[in-house]
Formats: sequence, C-alpha cells, structure tokens
Amino acid sequence: MTDPLAPLLDLPGVTEAVRSAREAVDAVHRHAANRTGWPATAAEASVRAARASAGIDGADPEIPEGGEVDEPVLAGSLRVAEALGPLLPTWERAPLQALARLHVLAAADLVSDPDDLGRPRPGDDVATRLELLGQLVTGATKAPGPVLAAVIHGELLALKAFPSADGVIARAAARLTMISSGLDPKGLSVPEVACYRKLNQYRTAADGFASGETDGVREWLLFSCEAVETGAKEAAGIADAAVGE
Repeated sequence: MTDPLAPLLDLPGVTEAVRSAREAVDAVHRHAANRTGWPATAAEASVRAARASAGIDGADPEIPEGGEVDEPVLAGSLRVAEALGPLLPTWERAPLQALARLHVLAAADLVSDPDDLGRPRPGDDVATRLELLGQLVTGATKAPGPVLAAVIHGELLALKAFPSADGVIARAAARLTMISSGLDPKGLSVPEVACYRKLNQYRTAADGFASGETDGVREWLLFSCEAVETGAKEAAGIADAAVGE
C-alpha cells in the first residue's frame, strides 16, 4: 500500500525542517527539569497552548486573576487542553470519536442548540475527508510526527468540519498527534504560541495548504516545523523557570 504522505518528504527543505523540529523537541525532553518534573512543565505548556489557541481565534487569552473564565472561546480551549491526556487513547484508536468529543468541549459555550455539539456539518465531502484523516492517524502513513501533525492540523483548518471552534479543534488534534506519534510524548512543546505570535504568516500558510498547490503545501509544512521548533524553545523557557523555583 502506497503511503499517501510519502511524497511530502521529497518537497524541498521538508526533510531538513523535520530533522530540526525533532532535534529541538528531543533536546527539551532531556532538560533537567523534564527528567522527573515533566508533569508540572507539561501542565504549564498545556495552559499556554490553550491560551494561544484561543487568541488565534480572536479571544482574549488572559486568564482573570480570580481564575474564572467567562470568555467562551478561551473557556472551551482550556477544557480541551485539560482533556487531551485522557482523550489520547481514543485519538489513537478512534480519532473521529475524539474529534467529536473535542467539539463538545470546545464549543459548549458557543452553540445555541446542544444537539449540534459533536456533530460534523453535513456533506459527503466532510465525511469522506474525515475518514481519510482518521486513517492517517490509525496507521495509513509512516510519515514523521512533524509532517503528520502538520497535515492533520492543516486539513482540519481547511475542512471546517464543525459549525464552530474548528481552529481550537485543529490545533488540539495536532497536539494529540505530536504526542501519539512520539514526536513530543510528554506534551512539552508549545507550537501554538509560535502560531499566535506569527498570526498573519500562520493564516497565509494555512490558506496555502488548503489550496492544495504544491508550493502552498510545502510552505505550510515548513511553517509547522518551524512552529514546533519555536515551541520547543518556549518549552525550554518553562523548564528553565522550573529549575529556578
């Protein structure tokens, strides 16, 4: 069976970008703070990822001093972040079920009809593309983690499978893919922060991927690998702060 993502590794610069992303994430996993204290640094990374993801979609990413979050996009993003660990086995076994659960969590405060939660929008193209995406997650490709995460992320952004919260869902699915693929098994990297800081470039690259044009797909892959690498630097800062406490 032909690997559907194998040709992506032949695009100029992609193999090198994948290598750099992997090396950056591997390095942060070796950080002294992450050898035994990684649950604390991973928890901080998860919160930063959720805040950045909400910010990308236009929400105020700041958590109020009292800790009670009323902003619906941020509240949903934080719920999603909290659920990723428990949801990982479902993602690996039944990714479409996991995506439905992500929508329930992300969009709970965004829909007027609770029956709309967890339901992809109608259309054969949506069902077909989600099924193909699920096959990638469950073993239809041997593509390295940075490539697979980028494709999952870009495809969900392009497809807009749900009536709301698709951005938060796409970035959460990419995070699950980074963990499940072994790229970032402890969930330490924070590529969401890199995407938030380079928001215009993020959106342009995502549009390029959605176009299906070779150059657009390549630019998205390169941007995604760079975001992982920058996210590893963010993770290193979290680890440095943990050592200094």
